[in-house]
Amino acid sequence: MAVDQLTSTFAALADPTRRAILARLAEGDATVNELAEPFPISLQAVSKHLRVLERAGLITRSRSAQLRPSHLDGALLKEAAEWLEKYSGFWGESFDRLDERLNG
Repeated sequence: MAVDQLTSTFAALADPTRRAILARLAEGDATVNELAEPFPISLQAVSKHLRVLERAGLITRSRSAQLRPSHLDGALLKEAAEWLEKYSGFWGESFDRLDERLNG
């Protein structure tokens, strides 16, 4: 069964550690050691998270001497945000109806 890109993106975003890694990469490129600093997990675990993000197309990794910095690739995040945006009218209407019920 083929997995579409949106499914891969949301599957990668489902984990809070991966979301935190993406937030850090939004500030600039970082190595595995730099990305691992705030987490109480091993470098190997961070590397696994990076592989998931890379397979989903959310990051790229390059080689600079002995370092392999990771870089955020925001194009697929934009596609996911655009998909979610289609439902913003629904959310607004739902909240408006709830507000009417609570206040009316």
